[in-house]
Amino acid sequence: MKLLTFVLGLAGLTAWAQEPREPMDSLQEARLDSIEMEAEMKGVAVTAQRALVRNEADRITYDAEHDEDSRTLSVLDLLRKVPFVTVDGDDNILVKGSSAFRIYKNGHMDPTLSKNAKDILRTMPASMVRRIEVITSPGAKEDAEGVEAILNIVLKDSGGMEGVTGSLSANFNTLLHPNAGAYLMTQAGRLTASANYGYGGMSKRETEGRYDGWMDYAATGNHVESDSRQRTPGSVHYANVDVSLELDTLNLISASLGGYFQKLNVQGESRWAMSDATGAPLYSYRSHFWMPDYMHHSWQGRADYERRTRRRDERWTLSYMLALTRQHIDDETLYSELSDVPFTYTGLMTRSREHFTEHTWQLDWLRPLSRGHQLETGGKYIYRLNHSNDTQEFYGTSDTTHTAFRHRTQVAALYSDYTYRSEHLSLRAGLRYEYSHMSGRGVHRCLHDLVPRAVLHWQMTGRQSLKAEYVTTMRRPGIEYLNPAVERSPFQVQQGNPALRSSRQQSLYLIYMYMGRRLTLNLAPAVKWSRDGIGTVLTAQGNVHHQTYGNVINHRRLQLEGYLQWKPWEKTTFMLNANLGHDRYANGRETTGNATSGLRLSRFSGFVYAYVQQKMWWRLQLTVAGYGQVGHAIAGVYGYDDPWWAGSMSLQRSFLRDDRLTVRLSANLPFSAYKGYTNHVIQGDYTRRSHQQSRSRSFMLSLSYRFGNLKATVRKAETSIENDDLVGGIAKGQ
Repeated sequence: MKLLTFVLGLAGLTAWAQEPREPMDSLQEARLDSIEMEAEMKGVAVTAQRALVRNEADRITYDAEHDEDSRTLSVLDLLRKVPFVTVDGDDNILVKGSSAFRIYKNGHMDPTLSKNAKDILRTMPASMVRRIEVITSPGAKEDAEGVEAILNIVLKDSGGMEGVTGSLSANFNTLLHPNAGAYLMTQAGRLTASANYGYGGMSKRETEGRYDGWMDYAATGNHVESDSRQRTPGSVHYANVDVSLELDTLNLISASLGGYFQKLNVQGESRWAMSDATGAPLYSYRSHFWMPDYMHHSWQGRADYERRTRRRDERWTLSYMLALTRQHIDDETLYSELSDVPFTYTGLMTRSREHFTEHTWQLDWLRPLSRGHQLETGGKYIYRLNHSNDTQEFYGTSDTTHTAFRHRTQVAALYSDYTYRSEHLSLRAGLRYEYSHMSGRGVHRCLHDLVPRAVLHWQMTGRQSLKAEYVTTMRRPGIEYLNPAVERSPFQVQQGNPALRSSRQQSLYLIYMYMGRRLTLNLAPAVKWSRDGIGTVLTAQGNVHHQTYGNVINHRRLQLEGYLQWKPWEKTTFMLNANLGHDRYANGRETTGNATSGLRLSRFSGFVYAYVQQKMWWRLQLTVAGYGQVGHAIAGVYGYDDPWWAGSMSLQRSFLRDDRLTVRLSANLPFSAYKGYTNHVIQGDYTRRSHQQSRSRSFMLSLSYRFGNLKATVRKAETSIENDDLVGGIAKGQ
């Protein structure tokens, strides 16, 4: 923390000393800060640095198009450089320190960008992207559905007016991981269409993982040693088509169809040995496991009709969306070298089939009331149906279990959002009412919720702004958390809880931003709190540990997010993106009767990403980056993760006219063959330490080529359907 404070203070002092002190109005500042100019006037070159980050009342925008790294990076790599976004070593994405966010593409939900976002964005070339928006204030339309922020990826539009434009990209690394992507756009009169396709391969070498750990049971004193090796080769495909037709200046029809497909072939082996409190062996075995059939695919189609009136900025939008997700898993395990084991079967086969279907209808109306005043209101209806069928067959016995589960959710919502804007001040306040009915095996529940939201933005000067936000979000349990099917292995039992209720989280933010010629600085302290949140419940019965879910979590987080982009010299750029916070979790009394009731745990943790970029001779660009976790991250009451660090470096150059071809050589963790993560369970019915490693060191060649000269973008209705209120289990794009 002291190091971060010192760096921020030094950067601010240096930039202040380098900037001129004469007064300047807001319009002049905006032009100099956001437009890159190089003009020859009487033999004198005048240059102003383009700021990659822009602040608006409801969002932070990152200018990916003018980031030279975007020519060869993936979108996932580029996200590490975006304020309010963190990407950890396993490529999990957080926005504003939370997983309660959505990912849009061109302002609309994309079927592939949900729980599988890291797989898709890892293969999507950043050269396709024009800008990335972190919408920090989505409005009352979004609040009740678990949205604290929106990450909107806006694709490029470039060139003339009619024709074809696109990009091709590919990379390959020494871990035998191929990635390829293509983007194409064309326009014919009032009809505009775009399509993109991506592929990512996962080799045995790349997905090789190692695990070792131990566990001690509190009641018996028994001790377990275990280790495993696993490989997860597979492939990921995604595709999307967008079409828009402008009937006239007032009427627009837009539609999209997209899908995601993943197939894996999990293979591995493990060893398990238990001893008593004195160290005497009790029993042991080995297992060999694989997934001969793992298939996941999701599809989503959406259509929007937008009608603008003669009144400026007034519009009506009618939308329909259909989302389908299917997941098939066959997981087989065979046991060998059995020694005094307390079970009779020699193997087991687990078959799981999950289906998710969702229909959504939505109507929105936006009406300017007078200068600076605006009202947005609308309604939505969602019909959501989950099916699951789970079977377990125990080899060598006649035991077979089968569970079929069907769960239906219907949601009806009304919202109203008022916005006021003036030259230096903007206010947005909204309220949403939501009625939901959930029904399943023995469960029928109706919920009524009022969800408020407010944001106040003050543009103090042309360079400085301050924003305060109050956010309420809700999370509903998905089928994985609700499904009562019991999944067994020799020493573990796992099942869902059909009695789960929705949970609610509240947050307060204060966001300060300074944008200078050489320095961009963002600081955002926040506090978040929730009661009766959905959390994991871990218990032990004898030598078997059990996992389920409950409305048991009380949580409070104090956090500080910081972003710094500093150019101490013309060809040198330093960037720091960090999220630091203190979490406190407490289990409620719902789990009485075991050692997990009333547990508490608090820790400080954070994630930091930093890089230095240097432009060199022969138009080469060198980047050295480091990132990792500080402190001990926790996500519940039982334990924490140890800190870790990683690093990378790259060298790139562009060729051909207009830099259409870019070549990049990069090294990821060049000084370590494996990256490792350590987890500790320190309280409850058992304690545990586990350490897992995966291959990390790789060297990569990346190529990106742009072609065409079209300037058009697929117009879409400015308001559309977005649903993402579920936690646990499959849903659209998950």
